[in-house]
Amino acid sequence: MAEIVAMPKLGFDMAEGTLVRWVIVEGGEVTKGAVLAEIETDKATVEVESSAGGILYRQLVAEGTIVPVGTPIAVIAAPGEEVKDMPETGVEPGSVTAAAEKKTPDEKTPAAESAGQKAEAPEVSTAQHGQVTPDGGVLRASPLARRIAQENNLNLNQVTGTGPAGRITRRDVEIALQRAPAAVTPAAAPLRPATAAATLPAPSGMPGAPIPADEHQPIEKLRSIIGRRMVESKQQVPHFYVTSAYDVAPLMEMRKQINLQLPEESKLSVNDFIIKAAALTLRQFPNINASLTDKEIVRHGHVNIGVAVALDSGLMTVVCKDADQKPLRLIGQEVREMAARARAGKVRPDDIEGSTFSISNLGMFDVEHFIAIINPPEAAILAVGSAQNVPVVIDGEVKVGMRMKATLSADHRITDGAEAARFMQALAGFIENPLRLML
Repeated sequence: MAEIVAMPKLGFDMAEGTLVRWVIVEGGEVTKGAVLAEIETDKATVEVESSAGGILYRQLVAEGTIVPVGTPIAVIAAPGEEVKDMPETGVEPGSVTAAAEKKTPDEKTPAAESAGQKAEAPEVSTAQHGQVTPDGGVLRASPLARRIAQENNLNLNQVTGTGPAGRITRRDVEIALQRAPAAVTPAAAPLRPATAAATLPAPSGMPGAPIPADEHQPIEKLRSIIGRRMVESKQQVPHFYVTSAYDVAPLMEMRKQINLQLPEESKLSVNDFIIKAAALTLRQFPNINASLTDKEIVRHGHVNIGVAVALDSGLMTVVCKDADQKPLRLIGQEVREMAARARAGKVRPDDIEGSTFSISNLGMFDVEHFIAIINPPEAAILAVGSAQNVPVVIDGEVKVGMRMKATLSADHRITDGAEAARFMQALAGFIENPLRLML
């Protein structure tokens, strides 16, 4: 029986995505879990996997088309099967992309209106990037294509676009890099005046040093969506904060001993221990492993920990599913793999959806303490600082101890201060007694 593949919903506020590239052609063999296509969302470029095996019977939308969430994009059928009732997408190939390019930011495309969301243009304006074709026209390229071209010093004017209206896709850039290495123009070294060799420039900040010019950078899509969501969170969610300091000397010693037995690529991070500790603690506090909808509080049965990953364009949260059920090595492996895909722009839908609680760890930057903004609709987020040697009082004497501060930001509509304080106490039971994380 034929199976319909739909545009996935990656996050509670996602309304649409752009189908950037088909990986498997019509008539091609498909195995369950194989990557069918790449879609571009507000957060990342995501690989869409097939939920069934068979033949890619029909591609329902063209590359470069903006597709509302839930819209059919492909049909998977058994070999030799004839599909009679083809699903309707309501989207003409390339038509939404072309329309979005002509509208102002405040206008809505029909696809966005149906989802009650404003459409965001998939193209970056010529004014922002300063890129035009040799004949003075607009150079159209997907954000991912621009990024790959920039990383490889590739002049996009030398690339032929195969997308709608001649739009340059990632595939076009990859083909250009393979076939025409001569098109890659190394960045030219800045020319210096002839007198530069005779005099050394004054150090920056010293009298006579040149004042750098102002830089005007367009706001990247990921940074824009992060800003919008964080403003909404701070304005609409009544945050409160609870901070605790934990004795992490036993945890650091256990980690050291475990890592001596592991290969370099499998060594555990402090964050792996924190993920497992938080997940086990959340079992005891369903109000904190929860989210808020318009009508109800949802206490989640699964404990899915969102882990903030730093990208050049902002933060992305990857999700370790059922972290309370997994051993530390598996948690570490999954988070490393998802973080690597996120930085490479290759995240999968399952990597970034479904979190029930989030952790933001800045300990690797020697940050002692900070507070994080809740990621709606979740009830809370844990901000973790670095493990530091500090003076502590033990049995009336001042000694050196290793402490780590963590702050829980919580939504007062779902939980309260006393419950948050008990959560932080229970978390200490796992962090300060790390053997419990191994049982």
